[in-house]
Formats: sequence, structure tokens, C-alpha cells
Amino acid sequence: MIVITPVKNSLETTKKTIQHIYQAEGNFEYFVFNDFSDEETTSFLDANAAKLNYKHINLAELVNTPSPNYITVLRMAQKMALEKNTHLLLIESDVLVEKNTISELAKLAESLENVGMIGSVTVDQNGDINFPYKHIKKSDGDLFITKRSLSFCCTLLTNSFLKAYDFDTLNPEKDWFDVSITKMSRQLGFQNYLSNALPVLHLPHSSRPWKNEKYSNPLKYYFKKYFLGRDKI
Repeated sequence: MIVITPVKNSLETTKKTIQHIYQAEGNFEYFVFNDFSDEETTSFLDANAAKLNYKHINLAELVNTPSPNYITVLRMAQKMALEKNTHLLLIESDVLVEKNTISELAKLAESLENVGMIGSVTVDQNGDINFPYKHIKKSDGDLFITKRSLSFCCTLLTNSFLKAYDFDTLNPEKDWFDVSITKMSRQLGFQNYLSNALPVLHLPHSSRPWKNEKYSNPLKYYFKKYFLGRDKI
């Protein structure tokens, strides 16, 4: 499997994310996509790639478009997974996986029929389900089909789905693509699953703290969203 983490600063959570993936079980290649992070974060990613067994892809050396460059990350990652004929797992830089998260998601991808995407529910440090899955209840079951959008916090995209949907057709006017890609998975006839049995710790918006204003100062957040063109979904 190909595992990727897009990184934009947030060095402390990035360190924890990478360390947890380094300690995780499973057969996978790990790529960290550095989306124009500051010098401190970039230096850390350069210095620790061999030690923590990941490949550092510094987008500043490849593109000149300003961050966020999620569309570039997704397109590159899809090509990697298709070349290896394998699945793609996205783990954000504010998410801490368990030791068995990656291996168990891989098993589900191989055992479920007609599956497009499989997400892990996110929890806080108390084990309570948190953003972006607050609408989910533990009573929903260990594993269930969902028609709601999956976040890319910790989500596997199967090889079958990657073969069916070319990310080169993604809308370049958008910043984030979890909603549109989730919808496309269903439109192409795949089932999307969410796992309550494989929770991951989520520290929301650590890499882009201004997004927390959606809850603390919504007027300021929506001004930035609609007048400054931020956070286009």
C-alpha cells in the first residue's frame, strides 16, 4: 500500500503523526508531501526521512503554485498507487494512528466487495468521537456503509476506485477534495465504509489553525472563506 501525509507546518503534530506511522504494522511505502512548510519543518523532514523510513517530497522543488496544493498531492499519489497496483491511504498531519490501523484497513480493502473508500472514525484524547465525525455514534456498529462524506483524516482509497476515477479531472478551483471524491466513489457504484473499530486520534486543524475560527469566530472564518477565497470545498 502507498501511505501519504500532506504536511503544512504544525511541526509538533507532524512529528507525532510520522512516529506513529513509523511504528505501525503493515506492508506499505510512506511518503510525506511537504506543501511549502517553513524552514524548521522542512529541515526536520529532510533530516529524519531515512531514520523514520519515509520519502520526503518537497513540493517547493516541483511546483510554484501557492499552498494548499492538495490537488497536486492527490494526483501524484494516485499515480504512485496505480504504478504499484495497490491501495492509497491518506493520513493527515494531525492524526495519530494505532499500531494496527494501517494493516487492518488493508485487510478490509482486500476482504470487502465493491469498496471504494474506507475511513477510520476520529476521536479526541478521551476516546470520544470528534470532528469531522461528530454525527457518528459508536452504536452505529464496528463497520458500516455510509452515504455521508468521508474526511481524509485517515481514509483508504482502493485500487479499484483509483483505476476508475482519474484525479486529473478534479476541479482545480477547489482547495479540498474529500467531499467530491467521496461522492464520485458512490456515483461510480462503489460502497464507502466507516470503521468505528479502528479509531484514530485527531487534533483538528493543527496544520491550519485559522480553520478553528469556524467554531470560535464564525464571522471571521466565513469572511476569509467567501471574500479571501480560502477553504474551497
